[in-house]
Amino acid sequence: MKTQIQVRSKNNRLHCLRRLAGMVFLFAISTRAADPRTNGWFTAYSGQYARIYTNNAMKSAGTALTTWSNGTQTQSAPAYCGVQEVYSSANSVYVRSTGLAGYTMGPWQNGSFPNLPVNQKVLYRLPRTNSVPATKTISGGGQIGIFVDGVEMFNSWDAFAWNGSAEVSAGNTTYYWNRDAYVNEGPTFDAGNAHQQNTGTYHYHANPPALRYLIGDHVDYNANTKTFTESTNAPTKHSPILGWVADGFPIYGPYGYSISNDASSGIRRMISGYVLRNGAYGTSNLTANGRSTIPQWAVRLFGVASNIVTGPAVSTSYPLGRYMEDNDYLGDHGIAPGTNTYDLDEYNGRWCVTPEFPGGTYAYFVAIASDGTPVFPYNIGRGYYGSVTGGAITSISENVVTNFLGGPSARPLLSAPAVKNGTVTLTWSATEGGTYTVQSTTNFSTWTTQSTNAAAILNSASYTSNAADNYNFYRVARTALANYDAVSSGGGTGGGAATYAVPGSGVVSRGSGTNITLSITLPGTPPSPPANAPITSVTLGATTATSSSYAVQGTVLANFHIATTNALGTQNVVVTFTSGPPPYTFSSAFTINP
Repeated sequence: MKTQIQVRSKNNRLHCLRRLAGMVFLFAISTRAADPRTNGWFTAYSGQYARIYTNNAMKSAGTALTTWSNGTQTQSAPAYCGVQEVYSSANSVYVRSTGLAGYTMGPWQNGSFPNLPVNQKVLYRLPRTNSVPATKTISGGGQIGIFVDGVEMFNSWDAFAWNGSAEVSAGNTTYYWNRDAYVNEGPTFDAGNAHQQNTGTYHYHANPPALRYLIGDHVDYNANTKTFTESTNAPTKHSPILGWVADGFPIYGPYGYSISNDASSGIRRMISGYVLRNGAYGTSNLTANGRSTIPQWAVRLFGVASNIVTGPAVSTSYPLGRYMEDNDYLGDHGIAPGTNTYDLDEYNGRWCVTPEFPGGTYAYFVAIASDGTPVFPYNIGRGYYGSVTGGAITSISENVVTNFLGGPSARPLLSAPAVKNGTVTLTWSATEGGTYTVQSTTNFSTWTTQSTNAAAILNSASYTSNAADNYNFYRVARTALANYDAVSSGGGTGGGAATYAVPGSGVVSRGSGTNITLSITLPGTPPSPPANAPITSVTLGATTATSSSYAVQGTVLANFHIATTNALGTQNVVVTFTSGPPPYTFSSAFTINP
C-alpha cells in the first residue's frame, strides 16, 4: 500500500493536500447519500484493535486488554474493531464484522459475569429491497439485525419464559410469559448497554449509548467515569441510522421529525406505544387481576386467544415488567398515535421521511425515556414489520462490488502535513500492529529511505522530516503487520498473515512454512485497470498466490504460502489481469531467507 504526496514549498504543499482532503470528503458525502446500506457503516476505528476492561479498577485506570481469556472465551490474538468489509450487489449488501465494538467494552459486573466477548467472524446479508407481509414473523433469540458498528442486534427477550410453574430456558418452545432482557439482564450490561452470552457474542438488547455517542446522536461522555448519558440539551437534529434489521428496514436513534412526513416540522423524541399493564389507559391491572391474559399484540403474533398459560402473580420475585407480556400496546385501547400520545407502532417503527430517505421509508426507532433509560420494546417489537430475508450467512455466492475494506486491508490516507520551522510532519491513517516505511525523492528516480519502522499508534502513524529536507516528494508504505485474529475463517488477508508492500523491501524467512499477504501498488502509467477487474494470476517467483483481490483501483492483494521448498533469494512478483494491460512485473521485489 503506497501513497505519495508532493512537497515543493510550504504554501504549495499545504494547498495541494487540503484540496485532496476536500475531494475525498466530498466524495464520502456523495456516496453516503446514494445508499446508506452500503455507505453508512461506522468504520472510523476499523483499523485498531478491539479492547476490553475486565474489572472496575482497569476501567478507572484506563488500562485495557487487546487479548484475553477466562478459560471459556479466549481472544488469543488481537482482532480489529467492528465492520471490516462491505460488499454489494443489485439486491444485497454483505457486511463482514468481528462483532466487537470500537469503544472499550466492559467491564461486566466487575469481572464476576461469566462471559467475555470474542471475534464472531460475522458475515451478514442485508436486503436492498423490502416487502411487508400481512402475517408477521416473531423474532427469536439471537441475532435479529446488525448495528452500524458491526455489533449484533438481539431482541427484547432473554430466552427465558414461564412454563406454568417455573421460569425455564425456552429454546424453540412457544410460551406466553417471556422475560424482558433489559429488565432481567440489565445489571450485566457494560457502559455501552451490551453484554455477551456463552459463545462470546457481544450484542445490544436496548439503547446503545456508546455507539450513539461515537456517531453524534445526542449522548454525552464523561471521561472521568467513562460513562455515557443522554444529553440534557434539546435535540437539534434527526438521529442517524444505528443499524439494520433482518427485514431490511433501518433502525434510528430516538429522535425523529415531529410530523412523520414533514422534515421541517422540528425534532422530538419518538415515544413508544407501549405501557405497563397497571390499569391505566384501559389496560388490565395485572397486580390486581393476575397474569391470566396476554395482550392483543401477543395474540396477533402467537396466533392464540385462549388457553393461555397463567403467569406468576405480581410480587417482589416476579415484579410488573419482568415479562414482555406485562406491556400493552395503546393502539389496542383506541388510543391513536399523535404528537401528544405516542409515535411508534406495535413493531416500534413508523412510515416517515428521514435525512437518508427523503422520499420516505418504514423505520424503527430506539425507545428511551427522557433521561435515556431504555423503555419497552427497546429496539423493535417482538415481531418484524417486514419480510425477514436478511441474516447471517456463511459465504457470498454471487458477484459483488467492494464498497469498503478496513483493518488489515485498508489503504493509508494522508492528512494535511504540519509544517513548523522548516520541518514537515506527515500523519496518515494506519492499521494497528502495522509498521510503515517513509521514503523521499527529489527526482522520482532515486528514493531515500527516511524511516523503516514508523509504527501505528492505534489507527494512525506519523513521521517528522529533518529541517534540511526541503523540496522533497514523499511516499509511505506499510511493510509488515503483526499477527491478528482475522475477521474471516476463509482467508482474505486473515489468518494473522503479515502484509508486505510491493514495491518495497519485504523479507520473510521460509522457516517451517508461513502465510503472507502482498499489497501490490500498480504503477500509474499506463492507467491501472478499474477496481474489481478480473485477475488471472499473481506469482511470487515460481509460487502462485492462493487467492487474490482487486477491490481498490491500483492495489492488488495477494496471499501466498511460503513453503519449506520455496526458492531462496530475491523473487520477482508478476500480476496478470485477464483482459490487459500486459503483465506487471516487479523485479527482485521480495526476498525469501532460510
